[in-house]
Amino acid sequence: MRTHKDLTVWQKSMDLVEKIYKITNNLPRSELSGLISQMQRSAVAIPSNIAEGAKREHRAEYIQFLSIANGSASELETQLILTSKLYPNFKIEVKDAMIVLDEILKMLYSLMKSLKN
Repeated sequence: MRTHKDLTVWQKSMDLVEKIYKITNNLPRSELSGLISQMQRSAVAIPSNIAEGAKREHRAEYIQFLSIANGSASELETQLILTSKLYPNFKIEVKDAMIVLDEILKMLYSLMKSLKN
């Protein structure tokens, strides 16, 4: 691996950020300080923590940052579920984002497991 940008999980998480911004740009402005802000922060935190962890000098630190990315992904999953319940007209967009998010969660788990061994 040359950099974090070579990791498929980082690339997919960057794509997910774009999906989340498209979803949140269409949510009601009343959600600006609620779901919009939380979803954008959670989404951005995933690739950010993967990148930061990859630049750490110790494997344990890398795993810790991947764990934080995993937590942000789970937080985003909850927010997407809420969005689909509160705004049913977003179900298709949320479903697409959830598919990518599920892939990311699996990749994070696999990467953490491989680093622990």
